[in-house]
Amino acid sequence: MNDILIWALLFVAVTILIAALLVLKTLKIYVQQSLNPTYFATEEERAIHRLAQEKLETEQPEKKSLWNWLLGLRPLSEEKDLVMEHEFDGIAELDNPTPAWFMVLFYGTIMFAAGYMINYHVIGWGKSQEQEYAAELQQAEEDRIALLQKPGGGGANKINENNVEASTDKAVLQAGAALFKNVCSPCHGEHAEGAVGPNLTDDYWLHGGTVKDIFKTIKYGVPEKGMIAWEKSMNTKQISDITSYIMSIKGSNPPGAKAPQGKKE
Repeated sequence: MNDILIWALLFVAVTILIAALLVLKTLKIYVQQSLNPTYFATEEERAIHRLAQEKLETEQPEKKSLWNWLLGLRPLSEEKDLVMEHEFDGIAELDNPTPAWFMVLFYGTIMFAAGYMINYHVIGWGKSQEQEYAAELQQAEEDRIALLQKPGGGGANKINENNVEASTDKAVLQAGAALFKNVCSPCHGEHAEGAVGPNLTDDYWLHGGTVKDIFKTIKYGVPEKGMIAWEKSMNTKQISDITSYIMSIKGSNPPGAKAPQGKKE
């Protein structure tokens, strides 16, 4: 994908460079024509100059340069062959061909589109946006599983809402307190007194106050109330540590505790 992007940018850069050179050459030709000695001459002087120019062109045919070919310019001697049959108010229209630079860009875009289609939709060397998105989702899921499977002590990935048990181990409670402060306190308060979320130190619970209920609520979250599922960013050992910490602070009655919510248990 990166190689294709580089080639595409290079193509665009070269195209812009060629277009700039063509514009510069066009301006140069325009200035030369404006500074032509017959520009401000009388009709008689112009006629004499034109006859002399035609005679010179007859004796020595004008050679087409690369610039003239790219710009689609034709010599004055061929102007009579380009005049179309109709005219208006004495103004005749010339049937000039499309400039070569425009045709190069036109067919170049067609070739690029064909190459793009073959690369992404026929051969399949490049990935579409949908395929890249699906691959990134799959990689993210693999990374999440790998994170959750990292050793966390005590059979971290064997714990679930059916076999979780509250621990009174000092190390477990300290780990749970640290995790609670980092991820739970913004909504439940530094001491679980309640803020946006409910008070977790009283006997009233919105989603159950048993160790299994609390573990399940943390693991799967409450999306309709804005609580995310923490199983996506923590392993079950970490969720179990937080659960044990919450169980240990029941009845602590911290200052500024939020009013009870839910059912008493």
